Amino acid sequence: MKHKSERGQSLVELGVSLLILLFLLAGAAEFAVLLFQYVQLRDAAQEGALYGSMNPTSASWANIEARARAASASPINLTDTSQVTVSIYMLSKAAAPEDLGTKVWENGGAITTTTFACEGNGVRVTVSFRHNIFMPFMPQLLGRSYIDLSATVVDTILTPVCT
Repeated sequence: MKHKSERGQSLVELGVSLLILLFLLAGAAEFAVLLFQYVQLRDAAQEGALYGSMNPTSASWANIEARARAASASPINLTDTSQVTVSIYMLSKAAAPEDLGTKVWENGGAITTTTFACEGNGVRVTVSFRHNIFMPFMPQLLGRSYIDLSATVVDTILTPVCT
């Protein structure tokens, strides 16, 4: 026989458990969306780097960015320059692994010229996006309402042969 003070205990336990389960479900959904967005950014960077490995001249930097932005339109609209940043770097084959290279292009504008656009050197394309967190209470825990996502791909320049 239950005591009068134990009435409703199961309902309270269900409420607490359900709250925890919903929070975990929201976290799983947030992670899935983040992963999907990262894969989209990675594919866009790969598309740009592949094009850049065959067309590394300063005349084609706009085309490299255009290829990266045209890779996909969902879930992130890559053509939105206010939300998505595309950066292009040229690397010397003698560069150290931690060397990021020389930034030559970002979001539709040339930054500098370089002589690294030769066979055997590298082209690095970085695509960045700021994901707005939708999971409840997470912005308060992190102290910010966004997560910066960035994908970088480095490809070896295949042409032209420089003397």
